[in-house]
Amino acid sequence: MAQTTLAPAAPSVASQLHGWDHIEWWVGNARAVTAWMASGFGFDVIAYAGPETGVADRASYVLGQGDIRFVITAGLGPESEVARHVLAHGDGIRHLAWRVDDAYAAASTAAGKGATVVAEPTSVNGDAGTVTTAAIATYGETRHLFVDRSGWHDGWGPGFSSDRLPVRPAGPGVGLALIDHVVGNVEQGRLDDWVAWYIEVLGFSEMRHFDADQISTQYSALRSTVVHNGAGVVMPINEPAPGLRKSQIEEYLDAYRGPGVQHIALGTRDIVSAVGSMRDRSVRFLTMPAAYYDDAKERLTGFRLPWEDLQRLEIEVDADSGGYLLQIFTETVVDRPTLFVEIIQREGATGFGEGNFKALFEAIEREQARRGNL
Repeated sequence: MAQTTLAPAAPSVASQLHGWDHIEWWVGNARAVTAWMASGFGFDVIAYAGPETGVADRASYVLGQGDIRFVITAGLGPESEVARHVLAHGDGIRHLAWRVDDAYAAASTAAGKGATVVAEPTSVNGDAGTVTTAAIATYGETRHLFVDRSGWHDGWGPGFSSDRLPVRPAGPGVGLALIDHVVGNVEQGRLDDWVAWYIEVLGFSEMRHFDADQISTQYSALRSTVVHNGAGVVMPINEPAPGLRKSQIEEYLDAYRGPGVQHIALGTRDIVSAVGSMRDRSVRFLTMPAAYYDDAKERLTGFRLPWEDLQRLEIEVDADSGGYLLQIFTETVVDRPTLFVEIIQREGATGFGEGNFKALFEAIEREQARRGNL
């Protein structure tokens, strides 16, 4: 009997990702946002691109802290695609960039599965070698960028310089270490479509799912599914669910004019120190009622925790079968009620603070009510 030899399955996009390369913000004033992220969150400015470096249409600053890299970009004229994006959406996230060994292969694999390639693979040369990138579309006007730096040997990349950079503002160090997860908001009825897209097109896996009865308050609800690639890229996706009043996701979609990134979770090894430093640097966080800590102490009797510090700094705590986590959320960090930042410390827990969902969303609703949007 003749034997058939099966060709090995082509690697998925998910298997080609080595983690986050950077997240690019498109904003109205890159210099101001950069100064605020440096002063408030303790980032260092590590590179700059603009007219002085041969980039004529935009200004970009690269911020670094631990393994986190943000690129803050503004357009330099009304005809700029960056300026048009900011006019429609306000300051927000354009590129969620992943490290790969071969941007051509990643883009080809994605296209073969049905992804829309919005920027063909392009190699840019500089004094220290070559960086190759390609981009595909995801929800709204957000893009995933594949970044291959294997041919680059110094600094951030072509067109960027480390000369004459702003110095670190005075203040205690913060100690942010990594991008823990990135959360997107999509329209009601589209969550399952996008989860299927990440699984079927990119090869991600579902990590967990939360129905509306798990994430709800007296007034509003949402559904959420977390997808991941198994190698550090974790992406929850939310959609609004019917409720008595406007949910935080609906408010986001209205303000951002469509789907986009809602928040970025940054990991730290010492959240008490990090949040204390950030508060000293004037970063503002959502507030928790004192009664929250009475309930939390009952829920987490098996852990020795610095309750006095947690309550003083308004840090939330939750646990699962693997351990516990500590987390806190900033107020929105842009003018529209859209993008915010989470600070998280994991001590074995792999969840997302399910025990805090109700308290968190009530805190967000208090902010919505202050804006007249609840």
